[in-house]
Amino acid sequence: MFKDLFSLQSRVALITGGSRGIGKMIAAGFLAHGAARVYITARKAGPCEATAKELTAAYGGECIALPIDISTNAGVDMLANEIRKREPRLDILVNNAGAAWGADFDEFPESGWDKVMDLNVKSLFFLTKALAKPLRAAASAERPAKVINIASIDGIFVNPTETYSYAASKAAVIHLTRRMATKLIKEHINVTAIAPGAFASDMNRAARDHGEALAKRIPAQRIGTDEDMAGIAIYLASRAGDYVVGNTIAVDGGVVYATAGSEIAG
Repeated sequence: MFKDLFSLQSRVALITGGSRGIGKMIAAGFLAHGAARVYITARKAGPCEATAKELTAAYGGECIALPIDISTNAGVDMLANEIRKREPRLDILVNNAGAAWGADFDEFPESGWDKVMDLNVKSLFFLTKALAKPLRAAASAERPAKVINIASIDGIFVNPTETYSYAASKAAVIHLTRRMATKLIKEHINVTAIAPGAFASDMNRAARDHGEALAKRIPAQRIGTDEDMAGIAIYLASRAGDYVVGNTIAVDGGVVYATAGSEIAG
């Protein structure tokens, strides 16, 4: 009954923003658990291709680079067309590509608002819509297709950092996950979200460059590891997570739900 509960054997996945950080952690985890092919996207061809080569060499499956900028609908369509050309079925879509912008309230620019909202919310929705056909082709009651959106704990609690569009975008992702899940579960496409806390990445430089200091403000007393992020993504993508629908899971060492009183981790 419980054999291969966390296996991704023979599955095909697409991870946006997969060349580094959280996207790369998830790509490695999927390949380590049997995924046949994992496509990764990034704006820059060099790092995307280097990561694909590295992960293909390290694991049994194949990691394939698709260096496409999906911050516009034209880029979204280009990526979707490339996937549809190569794969009749897409088992797993991880909407991970994202951007952040920090500025004082009185100085916050429209460009910083639009860039973040367009990539973090608009592109996520329209890419999922553009890939609905191969997701539907992969989906069945016995083995649903999976859409996993990468949100953030900043969409759940108020981070003191002035990242207005980022926080708003991640709150939108959390609610959009529920809205899309309501529609797509009827077609056996299961939509969920992950809300990461502190993981070392180019986007989270505090965790990357000052991990020890940051860890003191996290209930678990450490920042997240590659295994922490891969583990939750594997769970949601595999048979183990088939009955989790529309939910957003915080993976943050307790910052959101196990912080006492006024002890707020940044």
